Amino acid sequence: MKKYEEEHYLFENIKDHIYPWVKESLVDHEALNGKMISEKDTPIVSFVGDLMVIFVIERGADTYEIIKDNMLPPDCDIEALYYKACENLARDVEFVVSHTWYGGFGIVADGHHEASSLCFKHIWSMCADKLEDDLIIMAPAKDTVLFVPASQEETVEKMVEFGKEAYARNQDRISTRLMIFTKDGKELMIYDDKKH
Repeated sequence: MKKYEEEHYLFENIKDHIYPWVKESLVDHEALNGKMISEKDTPIVSFVGDLMVIFVIERGADTYEIIKDNMLPPDCDIEALYYKACENLARDVEFVVSHTWYGGFGIVADGHHEASSLCFKHIWSMCADKLEDDLIIMAPAKDTVLFVPASQEETVEKMVEFGKEAYARNQDRISTRLMIFTKDGKELMIYDDKKH
């Protein structure tokens, strides 16, 4: 019996419990099998810059298992899996925009999916429209996403400082690189201050 044929991994049984996690390095300290993740046996979707999306199955309250290739049927369409995972995320996780002490904003969810908010263009589009500006975004850790209006250079500097501290103290680090969501283009990309 193949792993994907086992009751525990039947796609019909897990499809509504699959979520996308944004990562830069292939390690996760909370997932059941997250210590050693390999590109050789894990479905991965390229994201922005060096970021990628992996998929996890929620196995219980605060318990997640990273999906490996052998857990999915051979005909599984990874792009369709990504959209299903995002659909599950939108259905099950509430994202809230919070204010930070330095004058910026953060995304608050459940401690596991904050960085997954990067997958939702509508969150960033709404924030950019409300703030009437492009957004500089930083995702230093799985549970930390920060952003500020691009025109507020001093606040961007404070956010970077705070983000680097969050990166240093977190086991599930993502990146200290900045991203920009453009208000007019509605696009998330790596921020290069020479181009923007």
